[in-house]
Amino acid sequence: MQEEGGLPLEGLTVVDMSQFLSGPYCSLRLLDLGARVIKIERPDGGDLSRRLYLSDTEVGGDSTIFHAINRGKESLGIDLKNPDDLAFLRRLLARADVLIQNFRPGVIERLGLDYDAVKAINPKIVYASISGYGEEGPWVMRPGQDLLAQARSGVMWLNGDDGEGPVPLGLSIADMLAGANACQGILAALVRQGISGRGAHVQTSLLESLVDLQFELLTTHLNDGRRLPQRSTFRNANAYLSAPYGVYPTADGYLAIAMTPIGRLQDLLGIEALAPFRDDAKSWFTRRDDIKRIIADHIATDTVDHWLSILEPADIWCSKVLDWPELLDSEGFKLLDMLQTVTREDDVSIGTTRCPVRVNGERPKGGRAAPLVGEHTARIRAEFAQ
Repeated sequence: MQEEGGLPLEGLTVVDMSQFLSGPYCSLRLLDLGARVIKIERPDGGDLSRRLYLSDTEVGGDSTIFHAINRGKESLGIDLKNPDDLAFLRRLLARADVLIQNFRPGVIERLGLDYDAVKAINPKIVYASISGYGEEGPWVMRPGQDLLAQARSGVMWLNGDDGEGPVPLGLSIADMLAGANACQGILAALVRQGISGRGAHVQTSLLESLVDLQFELLTTHLNDGRRLPQRSTFRNANAYLSAPYGVYPTADGYLAIAMTPIGRLQDLLGIEALAPFRDDAKSWFTRRDDIKRIIADHIATDTVDHWLSILEPADIWCSKVLDWPELLDSEGFKLLDMLQTVTREDDVSIGTTRCPVRVNGERPKGGRAAPLVGEHTARIRAEFAQ
């Protein structure tokens, strides 16, 4: 149970001027930890992600992705081209604790709301900027979009079998990581603010976040004569790791096998063809694809459960590959209590995930569904009128 005092960020006000995914994901996590999030939206349509559809499903006139990433927030309609609206926004920022923005570099400066300008009216503010590729250089004005950031980062090149071309990750990993990194920087700056009373400018980008994601493999590359790893031509799962690391089709599904001595697999699964490799650890790298093909041929002869009944009691690192229905129906997932339904007064109801962080043993609940465009404008204007 949570101790008295509630969630750790209760009492903090976050002004979120960002759109799409990276900034809103950052503010969602701050909201889950107790902060109040005021989302700045254009009165004539709001956040562009309201119309960013992942499928043909629409809830309350907005996309499911908008609901997923903006639940529980307040919406303030602001016309950034209107001097009176900008004056009100400055009054709001003078009393806020955090500002998040992910405009393309140069836009926030033209609005007169860059860090130095906001710091002048609120020296304690923690100001977070998320960009596509940083604030300078040849890529600055290129679209800061997830797929394009993956393409430039090297992440896409690591995926897929060698010779089959790059494979993007199947979700917006750059946006989510940039949002998480911005959140981490904001929390660190808030700690300093509490100690010294000084604010800070926190900056990250999609590209920096994807480079950091690769720190293990890039560190090997940088300290190994900058030799490129050779991806496996068969069931590639990591550009560097040796056989048997990979995912193997069985008679009724897929089995993932992580780092395991080849001799152990030979003994447990009775794969005599692995005998030449059992004690030759170097060959697990140099003959990686040959070894994996031998394992794959054997694994394909029986079911996932059959192989798990042999490997798991022997403490071999392995897992069935689950699809979403299997995950959602599993006892391990249900015990985590990661799903919730959030609602709104106009009969909007949407099932979504919950915060991945527990505080004092309790997982924060998301509460209300995402707001209508400008839904809280009148109340917020009255609150911050002076």
